[in-house]
Amino acid sequence: MSKFRDIIKGNKPVLIDFSAEWCAPCRMMPPILKEVKKQLGDRIRILKIDVDRNPAIAQKYQIRNVPTLMVFKNGQVVFRQAGVIPAQQIVQLLQLHL
Repeated sequence: MSKFRDIIKGNKPVLIDFSAEWCAPCRMMPPILKEVKKQLGDRIRILKIDVDRNPAIAQKYQIRNVPTLMVFKNGQVVFRQAGVIPAQQIVQLLQLHL
C-alpha cells in the first residue's frame, strides 16, 4: 500500500483501472488504455489493479463495480467513474489535469 501511495502522490496524473479477471467489460479496457497511452505518452501513468489480488486497496477506495477508473493527481482523486469509457473521453479528461 505504501508503494501505491508513492505512485499516486506525484503531480503526473495516474489513471488506475480497477478490474478483475472474471469481469467481461474489464477485458475491453486494455486496448482503450493502450490508445490513451499512445496519445499522451509519458505525461501520464496508467496502472491496472486487480481487485481480487489487492483487496486492501479496493476496500480503501470503496471499489464496488469493475471496471472502475480513477485518476489521481498529487495524491488526490480528481476523477472516478465505473464502466467502460471510450479512449477519446479519457484523453480529454486527462488533458485537464496535465
